[in-house]
Amino acid sequence: MSIGGLLGYLVSFAIMAGIYAVFCLGLNVQWGYTGLFNIGIAGFFCIGAYISALVTSPPPTGEYAEYVHQAFSFNMPFPVGLMAAAAACGFIAFLIGIPTLKLTEDYLAIATIGIAEAIRLIFNNEHWLANGPRGLVGLPQPLKDFFINFGLKPRDYNYIYLGIVIIALVIIYILIERAIRSPWGRVLRAIREDEVSASMSGKSIFNFKMQAFIFGAMVMGIGGALYAHFTIAISPEVFTPLYGTFIIWVMVMAGGSGNNKGVIIGAFVIWAIWTGTRFLTDFLPYTLKARAPYIRFLVIGILLEVILIMRPQGILGEEKRVSKLAE
Repeated sequence: MSIGGLLGYLVSFAIMAGIYAVFCLGLNVQWGYTGLFNIGIAGFFCIGAYISALVTSPPPTGEYAEYVHQAFSFNMPFPVGLMAAAAACGFIAFLIGIPTLKLTEDYLAIATIGIAEAIRLIFNNEHWLANGPRGLVGLPQPLKDFFINFGLKPRDYNYIYLGIVIIALVIIYILIERAIRSPWGRVLRAIREDEVSASMSGKSIFNFKMQAFIFGAMVMGIGGALYAHFTIAISPEVFTPLYGTFIIWVMVMAGGSGNNKGVIIGAFVIWAIWTGTRFLTDFLPYTLKARAPYIRFLVIGILLEVILIMRPQGILGEEKRVSKLAE
């Protein structure tokens, strides 16, 4: 592989790892700080990707319109797509939270995974909404035409998009850090540790859980939008529980639940392992190559078990003192 090819691969790797880091930050708000057992991340992933795609795409024309069916095509700018994705995920989280957040965490887990799969099946079966199982292709990418007009080659656009992902990741990280180190964040940690004690202190457990659940879901929606505009093609088969939920949980647990820096590191480490296993499966015998994806999931599952046994706190672990910003 040439130096240019290696650099291009590393940029694509960093983009995907950064997008998954956004998902991890959203899950960390819900689980790491509040104790909300959300295993329906794929649903918010799906909603964020599709909503941003529909909001920012122009209406299909010509031959393209004959085989692509979109219920909505607003041709809006990329930032509007991000905001729409976040708003849609926040609204869905609100609807899910109303009947489940007053119950034990098991009911939230059951509800989220069920609704996530229902959302995927809706986009898969309702052809009028977003082209059914064929999905959407040719999604617009922010600032691409602007830089190409100034001489940037299309194959080098990933460098621009990496900068966009990093900016989004840094902004979300700063917002979550300030929120978690505020009195609001301390209430979330108190609820996670002992709901009864927090309630006796006059805190509304349901309201704070709802706020954390919506906040985390909105962050996940932004992650879905970033993914859609990077891959420029999405279909329902992408948003399966294994690809859209399981691997994100592994990242959070590996990096350190309750530590924002930790979950970002976990996202990069686990994504490196995940992509590395793809190359390792090339050395498998021919009879096992068809089972390579399952072997990769097996490797990730074994890794999670090792982490939980050898270092349950993760790479960094939770900070003991979070009441003040870093001095």
